[in-house]
Amino acid sequence: MTERRIAHLDMDAFYASVELLRYPELRGQAVVIGGRSSQKPIELADGSRQFSRLRDYVGRGVVTTSTYAARQLGVFSAMGMMKAAKLAPDAYILPTDFDSYRHYSKLFKQAVAGIAPKIENRGIDEIYIDLSEHAEDTLALATRIKTAVRDATGLSCSIGIAPNKLLAKICSDLEKPDGLTILSMDDIPGRIWPLPVKKVNGIGPKATEKLAGLGIGTVGELAAADPDLLQTHFGGKYAAWLHSASHGIDDREISTSSEPKGISRETTFERDLHAKHDRERLSKIFTELCTRLADDLARKGYVTRTVGIKIRYTDFRIVTRDVTLPAATANAETIRRAAGECLRRVPLGEKFRLLGVRANALSKADEQEELGHVLQGDLFPE
Repeated sequence: MTERRIAHLDMDAFYASVELLRYPELRGQAVVIGGRSSQKPIELADGSRQFSRLRDYVGRGVVTTSTYAARQLGVFSAMGMMKAAKLAPDAYILPTDFDSYRHYSKLFKQAVAGIAPKIENRGIDEIYIDLSEHAEDTLALATRIKTAVRDATGLSCSIGIAPNKLLAKICSDLEKPDGLTILSMDDIPGRIWPLPVKKVNGIGPKATEKLAGLGIGTVGELAAADPDLLQTHFGGKYAAWLHSASHGIDDREISTSSEPKGISRETTFERDLHAKHDRERLSKIFTELCTRLADDLARKGYVTRTVGIKIRYTDFRIVTRDVTLPAATANAETIRRAAGECLRRVPLGEKFRLLGVRANALSKADEQEELGHVLQGDLFPE
């Protein structure tokens, strides 16, 4: 039986790195991505560019990503911009450009596929690659993949190679940026067990906190934990997974299917909005989200049977509702009507900061429906 060699390739600070190709004068600087279009650099008469600084940002946006220099100052993705501005006021801020990110994503994946075509797509900036059937030496093969990615994009990536996906994912993060880590099962005690448990994909903040309360902080301590203790606190299924993961056991296969589980559109407001006092503005935002979601479905060739909404209140509580449709659709009018039904089942007496619409239970469309005209009726209370 062929020994499994699974690689996880993760592009280094992807969005930020793409921006640095466009603005090379910012290399080595603290840069935050996630600003508005108004924060696009200004071209000056002498050919130089004037960039916005994070200290001048005002709003409720969040950091999409940051350069490694900004991360050293404590600024990471999903952090509020205002908080980031306190940590790194002199950092430069750039707006997101998802068209460019998608372009470079396509380029790096094509480069990898030219060498090792068995790929599992995990998002815009990361993939798993099955190298098991390749006769080439692991180090030489991984180096060739890294070179191909750099030649195609001008960007660096980090690769972890291990007997399974779980270990490969951990490895790709060990020597960032531009890293290459090769791990065998024999290396687990020395390389994996000293790591904090949060480094294992699937152990989130809540589980990390609960494990800490049990005196378990590293993967090695988790591997040595009493299975009955884990079952008492986490339940049978998750406890069994924790035990297996801590020993580097993962039998999942590479999935070359690119079928998404769901597609969503959401927006965080510049200021908190109220369903009654900001009804007109919210209706417009809601209509736009539904229209864009329908457009995403039609463009990708999918229809949905389940439509849902998401609201995040000012205290960061999140409420979701969904409804199952009698027939699958990619029609904006139908989606807005269904999302409106969900919205009526949500308490709207408080202000909220985020509104989102999501399509689940996707299937390929035999014939794409036309986008259709969106309803303009009010869904928010008088």
